[in-house]
Amino acid sequence: MSYTPEQYVAMSEKLQVVRDEIGSFIVGQEEAIDYTMFAVLADGHALLEGLPGLGKTMLIRTISEVLDLSFSRIQFTPDLMPTDITGTSVIERSADGNQRFSFQKGPIFSQMVLADEINRATPKTQSALLEAMGEKTVTVLGDTKKMAKPFFVLATQNPIEMEGTYPLPEAQMDRFLCKILVPTPSKIELMEIMKRTTGSISIELKKIMNDTEIVELQEMVKEVMIADDMLSYAVDLVVATHPDSPDTIDEVKQFIEYGSGPRGLQSIVKLAKARALINGRYHVSIADIKTVAKPALRHRLMLNYEGEAAGLQVDDVLNTLLEKMKQGQVV
Repeated sequence: MSYTPEQYVAMSEKLQVVRDEIGSFIVGQEEAIDYTMFAVLADGHALLEGLPGLGKTMLIRTISEVLDLSFSRIQFTPDLMPTDITGTSVIERSADGNQRFSFQKGPIFSQMVLADEINRATPKTQSALLEAMGEKTVTVLGDTKKMAKPFFVLATQNPIEMEGTYPLPEAQMDRFLCKILVPTPSKIELMEIMKRTTGSISIELKKIMNDTEIVELQEMVKEVMIADDMLSYAVDLVVATHPDSPDTIDEVKQFIEYGSGPRGLQSIVKLAKARALINGRYHVSIADIKTVAKPALRHRLMLNYEGEAAGLQVDDVLNTLLEKMKQGQVV
């Protein structure tokens, strides 16, 4: 199905209403809101990282309310078991006295799933999300069940340096379309947060969209055009994240252990298309690619020992790469 430019403009205007409604409750965090919306439109999962108490959970809950999606929250703890997420089969006695197995769905069977503090659970429990995130199915005792549509996992995590955290496996990190860093509020934002949260005034959120419209928006995102030169730039960017590539910069060769794979490129393209749609365009620009590159790649690159010893972050290397990389070449 093809869409007209007028339809893209109309959807862009409605998405701005969604953005304004979220902003009426969430103070600041414009970048986190934008990237989370990009992930929703691109039909992908997002990982939000930040210190405790910055409103990551409230941001996700607010988005689910404004988009009118079914919502469930899973609080990840060290004693959480995989069946606590996926559900389990239990024996039930029917009216005629016979016994049978009945599947009791877990909280994963919602349209928007908040995996709160995901890196506080053990790797075994974290891996319970892999099939749901990758295939959008859950298999229990050989029986495969499909997830709701649309389906998103929006996970929060504390920085891995904090007490009681387990690093996410690389395979699971790669399932996230983007990793969003949630910053500490500014002084002005802190003042506004206090006014909204410690007073007697309560804000009633409006439901601006629904699941049917979200699915249609996801189809519209797929139809957004990306020219060959834009795609080539995105490919060159991903190739340049590999330290063994002849077309990369010295900082990547010196500080990066390994770079991004094909999923990183897919994430850049999907997020760039979503950003274009939100801005009322049906074609991807170079600014779209540059804007989404860090969230799409920061969790797919690993620093080597020298990079960690130097106290660098992956974003530092990506910033340098984006500065030195022109369209089609590294300078």
